[in-house]
Amino acid sequence: MAAAKRFTQTKMAAAKREVVPNQRVSRANNNRRALGDIGNIVVDAGVNVTKEGVNGRKPLAQVSRPITRSFGAQLIAQAAANKGIFAANNQTQAPVVIPKAEVVRANNQRRTRKSKDIPPTTAVPEDKSDDCVIIEQPHRIKPACNRNAGAAGNKEKPRLVTAKPRSLTASLTSRTAVALHDFGFDDEMPEAEEDPLPNIDGGDLDNQLAVVEYVEGIYKFYRRTEHMSCVPDYMPRQRDINGKMRAILINWLIEVHYRFGLMPETLYLTINLLDRYLSIQRVSRNNFQLVGTTAMLLASKYEEIWAPKVDEFLDILENNYERKHVLVMEKEMLNKLKFHLTVPTPYVFLVRFLKAAGSDEEMANLVFFLTELSLMQYVMIKFPPSMLAAAAVYTARCTLQKMPVWSHVLKAHSGYSETDLKECVKLMVAFHQSSEESKLNTVIKKYSTPEYNSVAFIKPAKLPA
Repeated sequence: MAAAKRFTQTKMAAAKREVVPNQRVSRANNNRRALGDIGNIVVDAGVNVTKEGVNGRKPLAQVSRPITRSFGAQLIAQAAANKGIFAANNQTQAPVVIPKAEVVRANNQRRTRKSKDIPPTTAVPEDKSDDCVIIEQPHRIKPACNRNAGAAGNKEKPRLVTAKPRSLTASLTSRTAVALHDFGFDDEMPEAEEDPLPNIDGGDLDNQLAVVEYVEGIYKFYRRTEHMSCVPDYMPRQRDINGKMRAILINWLIEVHYRFGLMPETLYLTINLLDRYLSIQRVSRNNFQLVGTTAMLLASKYEEIWAPKVDEFLDILENNYERKHVLVMEKEMLNKLKFHLTVPTPYVFLVRFLKAAGSDEEMANLVFFLTELSLMQYVMIKFPPSMLAAAAVYTARCTLQKMPVWSHVLKAHSGYSETDLKECVKLMVAFHQSSEESKLNTVIKKYSTPEYNSVAFIKPAKLPA
């Protein structure tokens, strides 16, 4: 039984060996024809090579090698070396015109011979006919160094050195300059300033709160969005209040701000919220003080670390309003303003312009004194916050007789010239001159203290005619 089993297995293995070659033959017949000789076949020694082919077989058809960039560059180098044009290094070669017959002949010779036995291809005069191949040379060619120059018969072939390609930006810049020159715009190109602007933030490089890396972008954003802080002439829409009542309310708010010891940002945001609310909502005379108090409550919550409580504001109001009145007005004001409390006020520009002016403590206090005098005047709402701040710095420098009054640094950082500030500056000087006779003297009392260098006693400026 075991012998019969071994005999059956032997027969099956023999049959399997006979089937496998037949399957391979059928698969080979279904495949596409194999590639012919592409010039990379190395003939072994002892192989009989005749005109009829290799070992009596018919030779395969020759396939011309396509001229790639590297192979074309080698042909160019051989042609250039034959004519002796490698006199200097890094010289850009002109396009070489090579006949197609020469290119085909060089391809065939390169496949059957070694590179050193190929005769150099001769370049012919330029002829842009159909039987020529024009090869451009975007590279710089220079001869290679011959380390064995003293050895006889050691000839070094020139090597190709690829030049560093120009970037797209450099190419476009050069083309733009040429185009501007062709159209005669050279005279209109802005010239570089002789005196570069000093870095006013150089002293704050170690101060992380100064965010020196982003401060320029921040103030550019302020200038683009300051129109959101501006309000139209809203007083004609109000029936029960007027500009004089507004001045009385702001004079009282400045006193409350000073008594609570709040931040300067809180005062400027309070007046901004007040004006924006009055520009979209009519207010009765009885609720006018409540609106001002609620505006300061919101500004305190936004700017202060420890904001005053509602009960503290009620004490200031002498209990003329109840707690629920303040809370209801707070909700109404936020809804009317759509919770938009982040706006650039004159304070953020004052800080920047004072830094650009290189001001001291006295000048800074005088600038804030002039600005708070202007905040009470309804006529000043037509000026954007940046112009109001720039005019205050200009007026303070005139008052203290600082020279120059408006430097190129201030002009660059503020964006305003002296002509732009003329109207606003005249109004500020007029407010300063009439402040001593005004009954609304909270600002005068505040800046008459030594805490603020008693700048309220400084005589008003005399503007040049």
